[in-house]
Amino acid sequence: MRFGVNHTPSVGWFHSWLDFSPSDTARDLEQIASLGADHVRIFPLWPVVQPNRTMIRQRALDDVATVVDIAGSFGLDVNVDALQGHLSSFDFVPAWLDTWHRRNLFTDPDVVASTAAYVEALARTVADRPNLLGITIGNEVNQFAHAPHPAPFGVTAEQGHAWAATMVAAARRGLGTDGRTGLEARRGSAPLVTVAQYDAAWYDDAQPFGPEHAADHGDATVTHSWVFNGAAQLHGALGPGSVRHGEYLLQLAAAWNRDPHRPNWLQEVGAPTNVVPPADAASFTEQTIRHVLGAQDVLGVTWWCSHDVARSLADFPELEYDLGLFTNDGRRKPAGEAFAALARSATASPAAPPATGIVLDDVGPDGTPRPGVRADCAPGGRFAAGWLALAEAAPDGRGPQVLLRSRLHDDVLRAARGITTIEHVPDGLDGTVLAVAHPATGA
Repeated sequence: MRFGVNHTPSVGWFHSWLDFSPSDTARDLEQIASLGADHVRIFPLWPVVQPNRTMIRQRALDDVATVVDIAGSFGLDVNVDALQGHLSSFDFVPAWLDTWHRRNLFTDPDVVASTAAYVEALARTVADRPNLLGITIGNEVNQFAHAPHPAPFGVTAEQGHAWAATMVAAARRGLGTDGRTGLEARRGSAPLVTVAQYDAAWYDDAQPFGPEHAADHGDATVTHSWVFNGAAQLHGALGPGSVRHGEYLLQLAAAWNRDPHRPNWLQEVGAPTNVVPPADAASFTEQTIRHVLGAQDVLGVTWWCSHDVARSLADFPELEYDLGLFTNDGRRKPAGEAFAALARSATASPAAPPATGIVLDDVGPDGTPRPGVRADCAPGGRFAAGWLALAEAAPDGRGPQVLLRSRLHDDVLRAARGITTIEHVPDGLDGTVLAVAHPATGA
């Protein structure tokens, strides 16, 4: 079980890549290490590294490698994100991909080839670092694929699969791991390659990038849990549907894994002050992480974020100025204390699957995809409510694993998850029934 932090530089925010300071970075990373964290996730800005479609700046790549080395000096592993992409309401898209030069990020052959070249070069730059945890293709790149983005790039699900496969292959070429197996990555003998999406992939039926894109590409299934998506508005800052949202999203995402032992990584989760009052941030942090520890095959949790954004920087959403585990001047906050206590004391091994499972009707009786599945899974949806009711009633306090109806006849998967019987019980919400699966050893 890994405990990490998304690094938001305290000086200059991510604009600091423009005038990189090793000493500022070292101060931040030393503070992060003081929490008991074992890794950080870092975000080089795409336009800084690749300002022209056929130009990749070696100086910028060297700066990334320096950050990885500094982190290693404090005992921290590093996950490097490639395509930034989108950070804290701001887009960082190279000029060669916008306005007069606008081409489709996901489908234009020249753009895809140049983007893959950047991903490969970035991966190659850090491939030999012993503390490299992995490469993530980009930060929530699926937000560019559909509304509410103001200018999305049109893409189909099939085209999204092709794009993701191309980027993962580029990262593996750069790492020199294109011949390895997923098992090697899970055992830590090779860096992870991952694809990160924001939660519309699981909650919005119109989003072209869906659960399969997260579960079918790379070496782990990545989730980003933000309770301003409706969870906290519906359940309250410290209600079960809020503090269990990270756990729920992990279980929901894991249902789509074809390999039942594929790692699941809660790569972003935080306490946003627009729905979680600052006085509740420490309790939210503690309860969220404790629930996450009960989900099976969890690779780790990586908190967003290390440091508050400086008030001297303009136009951020208000919550960004108070999301850090540290203030902008480096003072550890109550949420940071809560994170540190858990990082030092929590279990080191992934949990076994929970004793109960709930079946998600992803297909209808005729086996065809059922419309509206993702909306049912969103906060306030019927399936989300059913999962939460079972989680709150569970004798062991753990939320149920999620199983897809389309895969209930997969004997290998069922055996790996310990599922032997399926029951139908009233869900107590609207008179309908939910299917609940019990392992042979469960109650």
